[in-house]
Amino acid sequence: MMKENNIPKIPADKFRFVGDEMRLHDQKMDTKQVSYFRDAFNRFCKNKSSVTAAIIIFILVLFAIIVPLCCQNTYTLALNDNDRLYYVNLTPRNKLCVALGLDFWDGCEVKEGTKEQYYHAYRAIGVETGTEVVKKATYLGQDENGRAMYDLRVDSYLMKGFVSDTLTPEEYQDIQNWQNETGIQVLYPVVDRDQLAQSNKGNDNVWYKTDKRGAAVLDAEGNYTNIYRLKGRDNYESIRIAGDPGIEDSSSSSRYRYARQVGTSDAPSYECRIFLPTYFEYKYGFEASFLFGTTELGYDLLTRLAKAAQFSLLLAVGVSFINLFIGAVYGAVQGYYGGAVDMLMDRFTDILARIPFMVVATLFQLHLAKKVGPVWSLLFAFVLTGWIGMSSTTRMQFYRFKGQEYVLAARVLGASDWRIMFRHIFPNSLGTIVTSSVLVIPGVIFSESSLTYLGIVNLDSAAMTSVGTMLANGRQSMQSYPHIIFFPALFISLLMICFNLFGNGLRDAFNPSLRGADD
Repeated sequence: MMKENNIPKIPADKFRFVGDEMRLHDQKMDTKQVSYFRDAFNRFCKNKSSVTAAIIIFILVLFAIIVPLCCQNTYTLALNDNDRLYYVNLTPRNKLCVALGLDFWDGCEVKEGTKEQYYHAYRAIGVETGTEVVKKATYLGQDENGRAMYDLRVDSYLMKGFVSDTLTPEEYQDIQNWQNETGIQVLYPVVDRDQLAQSNKGNDNVWYKTDKRGAAVLDAEGNYTNIYRLKGRDNYESIRIAGDPGIEDSSSSSRYRYARQVGTSDAPSYECRIFLPTYFEYKYGFEASFLFGTTELGYDLLTRLAKAAQFSLLLAVGVSFINLFIGAVYGAVQGYYGGAVDMLMDRFTDILARIPFMVVATLFQLHLAKKVGPVWSLLFAFVLTGWIGMSSTTRMQFYRFKGQEYVLAARVLGASDWRIMFRHIFPNSLGTIVTSSVLVIPGVIFSESSLTYLGIVNLDSAAMTSVGTMLANGRQSMQSYPHIIFFPALFISLLMICFNLFGNGLRDAFNPSLRGADD
């Protein structure tokens, strides 16, 4: 023990009283309190890849919502079955690219090794209508039969050319009136079929003289010689094509005939030769120009893909919400009560989890789809076992939180089991559960696309389709018309990648301790 005289003494003048202004006390925080979700949002915004993915998902969702609304009554989505077949396999066309004269996205199609007979058929459409059907022609030489061969770049919209159709007197007169108002030619002179070669009998684009093999016979100046039908009873009083003798002399016996009257005199009808590009403009009020092209069935790929995306997203979100509700309730009961209750309920989910989803979906489509339809049958297949993963996640979270002090305090204060489960434990588990729900969406879309692509589920109709169905239908045309499968494949690829990045960002935001984890 130290002696008192060994303690150093401090002089009294060194002491000083502390004033109130010098007292140390807690300082008021200048920042505002941040809620749990706000804090998670701030962490999410720091993840650039997840933010970019969220923006892309938002754009894709807007695409699925806005495009069907804006194009509901336009393009081939609204065409009847007869008209739609005239516009199959049109290539993507952007009017800006056409205006700039670019050889890209201009609605043109490359035809390699084209025979001379078909080259003249395309070229003659442009000569007759005053358009440029053949954009570029490269002479390749002659084949073994002495016929010229070409590589062509042709306008896929104009190359559809002409089709013969029978019109009622009202339709016939209405087209004539529209021609007179706009100055745009829809009806062209009909052809004398008796002068056609046998190989050209069904080709309405051939209006010129040909030899027996169907090849064009040109005059001394290299021009085509028409084989139009001449003056007859056609009740045609509208504008005429250049070179028609009837332009200056309506009584001329050599004027061209624009329709062939069929039927009885009491109920006449008119068989006409119609130019499809201008007929589309007459019928729908605008020039045909499909940004994504058309499908093998003549549907506009842009609106078709938007409708497919809309269905796939609605199905995926609906399945996610249903599985969230069922799985959350089931897993909460398991995790909260534990013991025998947990064991019995866990054995039930083990049995369901062993049933292959592909088998369930196939059986439902074979039997249940006949009663409720393929969409509801597919929804039931997803829900039957889809909630098991969600229940497992919820169960794990309840085991994690049910022993916490705030749960014990709530129980001591007399809170009921359901109040403790869904007012105290569940909100603290919400981050992990929401993340799992979001990650269900790309899984459902991928599974639905796989089932429709394999043909197990058929969702193809005039009013509805899915991305997987579009991919399946585009397989046959992949080499000739790759745009039919390219845009659906691009859409589903972006959706899958972005949803996974978005889900990872949510996981890191709600559960920072799991950052970088694979599961």
